[in-house]
Amino acid sequence: MHSLKDCFCLKKTRHLLETHDTLASETCFSVNDVEALYILYKRLSSSIIDDGLIHKEEFLQALFSCSHRQNLFADRLFDVFDLKRNGIIEFGEFVRSLSIFHPKAPQQDKITFAFKVYDLKNTGYIERDELKDMVLAVLEESKLTLANDAIEAIVHKTIEEADLNGDGRIDPKEWKELVSRYPSLIKNMTLPYLEEVTVLFPCFVMTSKVRDSQLVYGN
Repeated sequence: MHSLKDCFCLKKTRHLLETHDTLASETCFSVNDVEALYILYKRLSSSIIDDGLIHKEEFLQALFSCSHRQNLFADRLFDVFDLKRNGIIEFGEFVRSLSIFHPKAPQQDKITFAFKVYDLKNTGYIERDELKDMVLAVLEESKLTLANDAIEAIVHKTIEEADLNGDGRIDPKEWKELVSRYPSLIKNMTLPYLEEVTVLFPCFVMTSKVRDSQLVYGN
């Protein structure tokens, strides 16, 4: 006869398995990949505050090693991962956001995600000052230094080429057109190693109770 504790643990395990099943069906990851990412998530979410959630400090420290300095790009990436806008990254948000960086993720998803990263004010447009701030952040992250005139020239050239309707800012349609002409703009939106998560991170691999072939994926 099962104890109350055993029943609770069984219910919790089934809930977790269903969550992994759902995430695998909605992303580019397999069930085993999701399980590997869960172990990674647990490690990241306990690095500073052991509450099972990834806070901004943990995100910056673990993924960017820059928790003690300002980094606009890293901060903005956290904000975009934080789908619920509640200041933390839950496991589902972690997996769904990482899936966009998967080599098999739809190109349109990558374009949309990149647009959100640059749309610092969440207005639905990339404005000139936002573009300049992001150029500066990328240069800082790459440890590169350019004269202000050179930076202004980059921003001006980008706006000039992208702003098809002449309103001084870039909307989603204009961004998509710009990326179609310059695919390298979203080259960082693809991380090849995500295609083999369980191969490259063997210490994270778990034996799945659900075979990938048993999943019912949507059309």
